[in-house]
Amino acid sequence: MHTVFIIGTGTTPVAEHYTRTLTDLALEAFSAALQEVAPAVAPPDIGALYVANALGEALAGQSQLGAFLATATGLAGIEALRVEAAGASGGVALRQAAMAIMAGVHDLVAVIGVEKVTDKLDPEVEAGLALATDSDFEAEQGLTLTAQWALLMRRYMHEYGYMADAFAPFPVNAHANAASNPGALYRFAINADKYRKAGQVASPLNMLDCSSLADGAAVLLLASERRARELGLPTIQIAASALATDTHALHARRDLLWLDAVQQSATTALRQANLTHADIDVLELTDPHGIAAALALEASGFVERGTAPRHAADGGITPTGATPLATGGGYKARGDIGGASGVYQVVELVRQLRGTAGAAQVKDAQVAFAQCLGGVGATAVTHILVNTER
Repeated sequence: MHTVFIIGTGTTPVAEHYTRTLTDLALEAFSAALQEVAPAVAPPDIGALYVANALGEALAGQSQLGAFLATATGLAGIEALRVEAAGASGGVALRQAAMAIMAGVHDLVAVIGVEKVTDKLDPEVEAGLALATDSDFEAEQGLTLTAQWALLMRRYMHEYGYMADAFAPFPVNAHANAASNPGALYRFAINADKYRKAGQVASPLNMLDCSSLADGAAVLLLASERRARELGLPTIQIAASALATDTHALHARRDLLWLDAVQQSATTALRQANLTHADIDVLELTDPHGIAAALALEASGFVERGTAPRHAADGGITPTGATPLATGGGYKARGDIGGASGVYQVVELVRQLRGTAGAAQVKDAQVAFAQCLGGVGATAVTHILVNTER
C-alpha cells in the first residue's frame, strides 16, 4: 500500500461571493494550489479529480460536478467525480483521493471542495440543509440541523448541570483565532459578555453560537511518496483515514449525547497511525456550535464525558492549550462552507504543520487531527496528518 502526501493547497476567502459562480471559486482555489507547487506540477500531471460538494443540485442547480469542474479547470478527460456526504463531503472526498493513491491507481490527484450558497433565499438554503437529516421523521416535521443541535445542548445542560454560558469559550476561541486569518468570514473578537447578550436562534443556541453558511473553495493536491520525492516538494503525510456512520434520526440512537460514528472513526484513525491522543498537537472538528465541538471532543476521546465545557473554560482549546481547536476560526468564525468545510480544515492543519499559521500558530505542531461530520454525526471522517520533515 502506497504512502500518501499532501504537496499543495489553495483556498478562496470564505465570504458572501454574490457576484461569483461556483466555477469561479473552484478555479481560484485550484490556481492557488497549482501556483504553490509550480513549476513542478502542471494540470496534465493530475490523474484524477475528486469534488466535495453537498448542495450542488439543491442550490447551484448542477450535478456531475466532477466532469463539470474537470472541464473548467483544464482537466477534461481525466477520472473525475463528485463526492457527497452532507457536511462530511470534504473528508470523504479526501479519503477517496487518498485511497486511490494508496491502491496505486494514481500518483497525483486533486481534491476540490466548493460550495455556493449565499445568493439563495433562506427557505431554499434550509431545504437544502435538511437533506442531511432523516427525511421521514425529521425534515418532514420541519426539524432543522440547528434545532437538533439545540435539543442536544439542552439535554447536555440537563445531564451535566451546565448553563448555556458554559459554552461561550468555544465561539470566543474561534473568533480570537479568526481575527488573524485573512480568509475568515468573521475577523473580529467576541467575549463572554457579548455571548450572554446575543439573541436566541434556537434556544439555548444564540447568534454567537451559530455558524453562518457561506461561499468558498479549497483545494488539496495529493501525491504518492515516490512522486512527492521526485518533485522535491514539502510534504505532509496522511498517516490515517477512517470513516464511520450512525443513524440519521436522533431518536434511533441508543445514547443521544454520544456520537458513535465519531468514536469509531477517531479510534480507527489513531490505531492506523499508531498514535495516542497525547500525540495530537492541533485539531479541527465540526464546530458550528459549541455543543458540536464538545460532543466531538468527548466522543473522540480527548476529554471525559461531560467535561468539554470545563476543559474549554480552562483554556484547553486555545493555541497554547492541550487540544488547540479552530485555529483558523473553525466553522463559527472562518465560516461554514458546507461540503467544502472538510477540505478547509485540512488546509488549515497543513499550515499549522508547516509552521505558517500566523498568530494562531501552535508551537512545534507535528501531528494534526481533522474530523468532519455529516448531519448530526451520521457520517464521521477522521484524518491524521504528520509533518515528516520538521
